[in-house]
Amino acid sequence: MATNQPEVRWDDSRMRASRADVANVVSTREEVTLLFGTLLSSGQAGESGAAQEIPVELTDRIIMSPHAARRLALMLEEVLRDYEARFGKLPDPRAKA
Repeated sequence: MATNQPEVRWDDSRMRASRADVANVVSTREEVTLLFGTLLSSGQAGESGAAQEIPVELTDRIIMSPHAARRLALMLEEVLRDYEARFGKLPDPRAKA
């Protein structure tokens, strides 16, 4: 049985690669914005025990619709589930150390 689904053709001729070790997400009603960057220092606590400023160089901003963000979240969940099945559970970044 043939489907009427169009075939997706990925064009990577203008794609670039970048690496990020920091990410943040902000949103409005109309869009979700992903911010990616690089940590510039270790951000260790100072003498008073309080955390000092942690410098992050933002390198990329991806703006998408909430619908596209939902699809991305589902794909990331699946990829991480597969990763943890192969290599072990990742720590929850929300858990207190």
